[in-house]
Amino acid sequence: MPAVVVRKFLVQVEEIFHEGGPVAAHPLKRGAVVAVIANPFAGRYVEEITGFMDDLKPLGLDMARRLIDAIGEGASAIEGYGKGAIVGAAGELEHGALWHNPGGYAMRELLGNAKAIVPSTKKVGGPGTRIDIPITHINASYVRSHFDAIEVGITDAPRADEMAVILAMTTGARVHARVGGLAAADIKGEDGLR
Repeated sequence: MPAVVVRKFLVQVEEIFHEGGPVAAHPLKRGAVVAVIANPFAGRYVEEITGFMDDLKPLGLDMARRLIDAIGEGASAIEGYGKGAIVGAAGELEHGALWHNPGGYAMRELLGNAKAIVPSTKKVGGPGTRIDIPITHINASYVRSHFDAIEVGITDAPRADEMAVILAMTTGARVHARVGGLAAADIKGEDGLR
């Protein structure tokens, strides 16, 4: 498979103190890291593409480390995660699906083998396309307080022959979460759901 060629990284972190209610004792941090990479399959149909997932694994680990470092509270502080991809116009949606395994397993590995499936989304779009990356709790997808999304995009990416691959993490629940359901403190951790 071809080498992974990175054109640029973007790392963004926001710190949320309140959403109109009381100020949080510990602000929520939400962050994302984007790598804009060459799409080796752009412009043509290639039947066998799965080998590129192995090539993307080191990038996934590097991006997860970058994001944990940018959030600045260590891997043990991360409670939510998600991933996604924007494929440039000369590619196809399936090329974005190549990111599922290397992106998700990188975060799960660095976060202590988190149990929940990493939620994901992908789309085809041109430069400036924005995407909402879904977020759930790292150990139990049913924890409602952690249902969230982070919008990301880069003005000049992806170009037609590129992909923007994305990881996202949060340090906790939405700042004023109060809609009930399974609480993070009540996670059993048996199946990644509850």
